[in-house]
Amino acid sequence: MELRGSRDDGRGPVLHIVVVGFHHKKGCQVEFSYPPLMPDEGHDSNLLPEEWKYLPFLALPDGAHNYQEDTVFFHLPPLSADMKCVYGVSCYRQIEAKALKVRQADVTRETVQKSVCVLSRVPLYGLLQAKLQLITHAYFEEKDFSQISILKELYEHMNSSLRGSALEGSQVYLGLSPRDLILHFRHKVLILFKLILLEKKVLFYVSPVSRLVGALMTVLSLFPGMMEHGLVDSSHYRPKSSVSEDLSLVDSVSGVEEFVSVSAIDIANSNLELEADETAQPATESPSSGNNTEGDNQLLKPPSRTSPESSESDWETLDPSVLEEGGAKEAAEGKEAAPEQLSDAFDSKPGTPITVQPQAAIGQGGVTQGLLSGLEEDQYGLPLAIFTKGYLCLPYMALQQHHLLSDVTVRGFVAGATNILFRQQRHLSDAIVEVEEALIQIQDPELRKILSLTTADLRFADYLVKHVTENRDDVFLDGTGWEGGDEWIRAQFTLYLHSLLSSVLQQDNERLLADYGSSFIAAWKITHSFRVWFSNKHPAMTAVTPGSVQNSERGKKIGNAMITTSRSVVQTGKAVGTEAQLTLKNQNQIMHIWKHLLKDLHNLQESEAPDVKP
Repeated sequence: MELRGSRDDGRGPVLHIVVVGFHHKKGCQVEFSYPPLMPDEGHDSNLLPEEWKYLPFLALPDGAHNYQEDTVFFHLPPLSADMKCVYGVSCYRQIEAKALKVRQADVTRETVQKSVCVLSRVPLYGLLQAKLQLITHAYFEEKDFSQISILKELYEHMNSSLRGSALEGSQVYLGLSPRDLILHFRHKVLILFKLILLEKKVLFYVSPVSRLVGALMTVLSLFPGMMEHGLVDSSHYRPKSSVSEDLSLVDSVSGVEEFVSVSAIDIANSNLELEADETAQPATESPSSGNNTEGDNQLLKPPSRTSPESSESDWETLDPSVLEEGGAKEAAEGKEAAPEQLSDAFDSKPGTPITVQPQAAIGQGGVTQGLLSGLEEDQYGLPLAIFTKGYLCLPYMALQQHHLLSDVTVRGFVAGATNILFRQQRHLSDAIVEVEEALIQIQDPELRKILSLTTADLRFADYLVKHVTENRDDVFLDGTGWEGGDEWIRAQFTLYLHSLLSSVLQQDNERLLADYGSSFIAAWKITHSFRVWFSNKHPAMTAVTPGSVQNSERGKKIGNAMITTSRSVVQTGKAVGTEAQLTLKNQNQIMHIWKHLLKDLHNLQESEAPDVKP
């Protein structure tokens, strides 16, 4: 897919370059924009479109003074009906005021804090960040912030260099490392994956912001097509009518009679951990759709009782002995997994590789406009329409956006925050992901049960962890192939999702679906994205074998084919140039070769596939 930055008014993929500073009296404010954010204003105007009123607080994050520099990814809502999500990348730095060559009159503090931002039509976060960091460094090295010519040159350069580029391949995932994610979260990465499939309210929490947005966006990069085409409707929210309302968080949920108003101050001062009401409606009974306000009410009401004990349950550690009661259950039969089964889940046998083939990581046969989702989809109907109809993706949320957590028009979210207030108000989220400790805190016991990993899930997750931890060195340069690498990990999740979707299409599929958990399947089938996907036909799904590819002769053959194919790709990369130094053109040449090699792998799968009709 080519970038469509030339549509609309003829502008390129980059909409604006913006400088946000901290004023000792006015707080965060826009100091410069090119082109001007308001058409009738000058470059130095502080005025903003109402829809982008939170821009200064997103670009200059809360607690930024604690760091010399930081990077923020954020999303802004569209300004018109024909626009989509606006992707923001901000590079923050601070400098001592005495180091400035030209010190303006409004500089009254010892340090000067500013962010340089790019507002873009395209989700090339890492690529934009790499360019922006260089320019931000040069801008600060001038020690004269009135020198704005470099910012105008950045705008022109980015639009000329990005216009006509392909929105696919490695540049979309630049800076996002699934390897690091698995090394940190290990088996719990699969829980995060399934949690987002259920379209729950998921809050990531850690500082600094660069680590926060990196973890959140890396999880999303595991969903095939999501980064490229699945976020265009992820920021459709309405700002509050006044800033004073935003800053007053005492009544965090106000104006709706059905909801209980909770004092943020009371919660902040409380040492009690909140638990979900055990009598609350189970998650499987609440269809996840934009019109289901009754279901939203259940999620937005604060819990009715508190517990003096920590909510960080043993379940979050994913210890096999704990999972024996829940996560290692065979969902279809409700039987407890035997100890030897749990041992098998974490100890891969050398002779029986547990593997999946990366048939759709590359070369999905192009994308077309989805009839129901409105997204550009591949032949498998991916990306899933998760971030649509009021389900938001906000990589970083400013404190001023806190009201969105309880907004009745927001049916769910995957959001990131650094302010402790977000974490303390646990009742506003279904799950809080503590990135630093690699913990997933879920209050609702029913949801914890739904997300308990099955034996098959554990084997899949263990296979990922095993390959990542055993290939800590550079797997792309040591001649051993790509197993354990970033693209390999994404390929595993691609087939996991393909197999899950294919299994749902089969008749008499109880045994197949048991590998994913029957309670999880029941909850997933009532989500908005599944209903959209299931309502349409997707030609490529007929070639996908249902069920997990594990402990079978076909699994062994595919595993061997993957190793042979990946080694060929790596050797080709070496012939062109060191993988770490490949140009985009050379990478595309390798991808072209990879497509043809995958055809052979695909033929192998078809020849071994059982004769079933979807």
